[in-house]
Amino acid sequence: MAESSSQSANDISGSRQAPSEDFVRLFTQCQRTLYLFILPLVQTTADAEEVLQETNVVMLNKWSQFELGTNFLAWCRAIARLEVFRFRRSRHHRVLLLGDDVVGLLADQMEEQPIDFELRRNALAECIGKLRMQDQELIRRRYTTESNGDNVAHQLGRPANSVYQSLGRVRRVLLECIRRRMAAGGTP
Repeated sequence: MAESSSQSANDISGSRQAPSEDFVRLFTQCQRTLYLFILPLVQTTADAEEVLQETNVVMLNKWSQFELGTNFLAWCRAIARLEVFRFRRSRHHRVLLLGDDVVGLLADQMEEQPIDFELRRNALAECIGKLRMQDQELIRRRYTTESNGDNVAHQLGRPANSVYQSLGRVRRVLLECIRRRMAAGGTP
């Protein structure tokens, strides 16, 4: 009995090897970037999530075809692009605002974009952490709520012009900090 259940487990898995640890690391690290690649190519976030899921299925099925040391994100994007087109064909009953040729051009443009979105986001978080506490509070009030500079000025009891000047100064400091981090390869 135990022998037949282990036999059926092998039949289900197709007796394929599991993805390598390196592949799994690359796979998990690219999920957000891949989602952001897919999102503008489809109509809704739900569509993007569905295409990402299908892309992941294909990537996991073809993991052994990826050669470590080559550009993993480019490989993922190529699969995602095909999955976007497959998804669009399967949804032919829906009105598509963009033709396949336009979606292809968008995908080309996005592939040419730098791959450093996550590095920039991490650099921003580190740079915010290095700000003075009052500047961190100013940024938090301005960007974590639906406040504008006038609302923040009112909350802080400061003139609006003063708050806008402070926000401008803090943005310049953050921009310069991010540029330095990116020039150093995104490392602290």
